[in-house]
This record gives sequence, C-alpha cells and structure tokens, in this order.
Amino acid sequence: MDAQGRGRADDIDPADQWVLNPNTGEYELRLAPSAAQSSVPGPRGSSGRATAGKGGTAGKAGAARTGRSAPARRPGAAAPDGEAPSARRRTGAPADAAAGRRGRRPVQKKAKGKKVLMWTGGTLAFVLIGASGAAYLYYEHLNNNITSVSDDGAGTGGFSKDRAINILLIGTDKRTGKGNEGYGDKNSAGHADTTLVLHVSKDRSNATVLSIPRDLITDIPDCPTTQEDGSEKVIPGKQRTRFNNSLGQEERTPSCTMRTITELTGLKMDHFMVADFNAVKTLTSAVGGVDVCLAKDIKDPDSKLDLPKGEHTIEGEEALAFVRTRHSVGFGGDLSRIELQQQFLGSMMRKLKSNDTLTSPSKMIKLAEAGTKALTVDSQISTIKKLADLGAELGKFDTKNLTFATVPVVDNPAEQVKATVVLKEPQAQQLFAMVRDDVSLTEVKQEKKKEKAAEAARLKGTKAPASEVRVRILNGGAVAGSAQETLSWLQVQEGVTKSENAGNAEQPLAKTTLEYAPDQADQARRLAAVMGLSGAAMKPGKSVTNSQGVPAMTLTLGKDFEGAGVPLTTPAKVPEDVQKATADKVECAK
Repeated sequence: MDAQGRGRADDIDPADQWVLNPNTGEYELRLAPSAAQSSVPGPRGSSGRATAGKGGTAGKAGAARTGRSAPARRPGAAAPDGEAPSARRRTGAPADAAAGRRGRRPVQKKAKGKKVLMWTGGTLAFVLIGASGAAYLYYEHLNNNITSVSDDGAGTGGFSKDRAINILLIGTDKRTGKGNEGYGDKNSAGHADTTLVLHVSKDRSNATVLSIPRDLITDIPDCPTTQEDGSEKVIPGKQRTRFNNSLGQEERTPSCTMRTITELTGLKMDHFMVADFNAVKTLTSAVGGVDVCLAKDIKDPDSKLDLPKGEHTIEGEEALAFVRTRHSVGFGGDLSRIELQQQFLGSMMRKLKSNDTLTSPSKMIKLAEAGTKALTVDSQISTIKKLADLGAELGKFDTKNLTFATVPVVDNPAEQVKATVVLKEPQAQQLFAMVRDDVSLTEVKQEKKKEKAAEAARLKGTKAPASEVRVRILNGGAVAGSAQETLSWLQVQEGVTKSENAGNAEQPLAKTTLEYAPDQADQARRLAAVMGLSGAAMKPGKSVTNSQGVPAMTLTLGKDFEGAGVPLTTPAKVPEDVQKATADKVECAK
C-alpha cells in the first residue's frame, strides 16, 4: 500500500482490505477511494516508505528491497513507454490473473483444501486466496515476495499431474532475520539442518514424508551450480561425509542437496523449498498457533523451550524453540528431535486443513503473506500461478494417509565416540523402494486394496518347469548390455534355456514388466519367481512369436532393473523397526 495514500503500509493488515459484500455474499478487495497509487503493499526501501523507481527490481536475500509507486493499471493493459512491465524478481506475470477486483469467497466449505494451496513439511504453509478471484495487484505483490534459486538441472523439470510428486524441504541453521542472533551456528553458511522428502502418490490418495538425519554419513556427488553471472561451476563431491554438508558448505546450493537425495534414495526430486528460522515463527503465528502435547515438563536452555507437561498452543519464538529442542526429549539427540518435529508438523497440517483456518479470510491472507516471504523455492515454481497448481495437487490427500517416517539408521561403527549414523540395511533400502514404487505406508482407499489383491493373485498358482519357459528379453531403459546379461544368467544358472535376446524396446519403461497370454500364466509365475518380480510387474495380455515361430512371453527390463539375479520385488509392508507416525494422530512428546 502506498504510504501516502492510506498511511504507512506496515500498519495495515492486508486482511482488512477484504470486506464481505452483503448483496453478493462474496468477499471483495476494497481499495482506497483515492487510490491513484498502487494500493497493495509492495517491496520497501530502507526508509520503510515506497521507493519510486522505474521497474524497481528486488535484490537477493540480505539486500535491501526496492519498489515503485506508480498509477494503478488495468490488468492486461500495456505499460507506458519506457516502463518495465513488472517489478518482480522474475519476468512474467500469472497468465490467469483476475481481470477485476471482486473475487470469490477465499475458501468455501465444499471446496475444502482444493481452492487453496496448503502444504507444510517443516518449511511450507503457503496459502493462495481463491482460484482466480484475488486482485491483479495482489498477485503481483505476492509474486514480489517470492525468492527463487535455480535447480541446476538436478530436478525433473517440474511436477506433473499424471505421476507421483517428490518435493525436497530443507530447514537451514543459517542466522537471518531480526531476533535470530541466538540461534544456530554463528558463522554457518546454512547447513541442511532439517531435511524432509515429501512423496505424494500418483493417485493423490496418500503421502509420505521421509526425514533424513542431518548426521547421516553419505556421499555428496559433484554439483554443477549456476553462478550469479550465469556461468556454471562444478563443486566437487565429497565421500563419506555428513548429509547436512550438502548445503551451504563450499558454496553448495539446494540443487546439490537434491542430487545427494537422489543418489541416496533413488528418488528424483521435482522441486525444493528452503526456509530458515523465521519460517517457523511467521507461519505458526499466521495460522493462529499449533497445538502440541508434552508428556513431561521441558526446560531446555539451549533451545529456550520452557513448557510444563500437558497440551499447549504455540507460535512464533515458542514454536521455533519447540522444533529445535532435542536435549530434553527422548534420548537427547537429533533422532529424538526428528520425532518431535514430525508430531509438530502433523499438528500443523491438521490446523491448516481445519475449518477454523479455511473459512477465515484474515488467516488465509496472513498465510499467503508469510508463506511467500518465508521461503526460497526452485525457479520452476517461482510464481503464484505455479505454486497454486502445485498446491492443488498437494491438498488432495487426507491427513490420515500422510505418514512421517525416519530413514532407518544405526550408530556409525567406525566411531568410538558416537556422533554420526549410517544407513541400517536392508531396512533403509526396503523403505526407499516402497516410496519409489509408490507404495503407501498406510492403508488407503478400498480401490487400492482391490488392486493390490489382484496383483498378489497373479503370483498364486502352479509354476511351469524352468525348461518350459519361453521368453523374449527386451532392454527398455536398463543399462546397456542388461538384456544379454539376463539371457546368459537365465540360461546358464536358472535353466531357462528357451529364452532369447530381442534387442531394445520401442519405448523406455520406468519399471520392468512381464507380458504374457492367459495360457502362459504358469510360465509367468515361474519366471516371476526366478527374477524376483512382483505381481505389479506381471501384465496379462498376449503372447508374441519368438525367432523360432513359437509363442513366447515378453520380459522388458525397465530403468529399475539393477542386474541379473537382483530381485525386483517391492516390499509390501514397512520394516517393523522403522519409526513412523501418521498426521491425523495426536501424540505427546516424551
């Protein structure tokens, strides 16, 4: 809001600009009657007043923001000659920006969660008001709030509505913002202090959040990184080091953490979101506080948390102290803190999806303001429009089907004084495989249960002798030579002598498949047992003719193929000793 139009913008709550029109039953953005100037809070200069300037652009984090105060234009109207079309940090305005000032009620009960962008994993609680009803200038204002960084080609290039979504969330220990001088490491460049991988299933029925321990010993790969001048610099990788060194150290950016996650889990990330200490404080205050429960009194001088046993609603500084405490909970280490954070995030998700939040215009606007200011996102989702599209997908699953799980680890056996951890095998690989293959960690819809039952049934029944199995082997995305390697292994070691290498498939596949005709089901079950194929890999269909003119099955090796003799079966259940919890349950921290 222009400081000369209606007073200092800092003193005006954006929510106060939305007024219920009794004649229409809709909320409208009411601007000042004499608003020849832009009536939306814009980026500020150091003086706190709107700074005039042609095409004022926002600087990088830590630099003073600049803005402009110019006559408001109709959405879509051409800019005056010589004036920059936008004062945003990036180019391009939302394609579907509203043409008028009047919009729909920000959230209606029947559209619960689908008209707003709601998602949190320790770093995000960003809410977009309405589908397209917010005023054009407010869109511009929110776009100005967003800070973005290149993903340096480490991601998929963007999420898609027809496949599962993977988002990397990073909370750093970098000291930024007023009041954060006492937190984190004084000279830290910002480690990956809290790291979460959000996986939303292809059918959007469920989601999994994997917590990656910061002290996990892993390998950091070489990281091509875009420099400020547009050039590329490859930051050398590092072997056997703490996971949290994948960010900040040696100028590593979030894209390097993305690459580290992919190498560790096999999951390719679609996007990343990064936040520092301020995110927890501002977002919890915007939502009106988060409910937590303590099974005992906690007084932690390190995190500054001082709460008695029982239930509490916390926000701001107190919320930050809660998610940072570790010495006073569990075994007093990072793994205990992870459990505490998961309980906190589950509670925040419940609060975000409650009617108390969704039907409150003031809370929705405050969340939009706080969310866009608190986060750094990858450049693939650096506009309100793109974030809204992503939010529409992330808001579809029910909190009861959102599972938090910690990657299984054990103390590093190479250390006498235990300070780091290593993956616990084979449990860690089993958990990674379940997430990669889109297997829910909770029971979900009945339709999904029926599908799983049908897949399991394909493996039941008689099996033909290996010598009677006829199969053509195609390479559909596996490493070069995989088809020939598999052929040799099947013939020499497994007795599947009626097999042949049929070359490359016409189209690459993400997962290995075995297609067979109904009268070949006994052969398919034998080959599935030999190869370690799951019921999902078996595709009832039709046979083809092999080089001898005899009907045969078709085995297509997908990108998931890891070598002859390596089973491809995805675990159906989470290993028993994997710590996990669902977002719909209230638990008290111990």
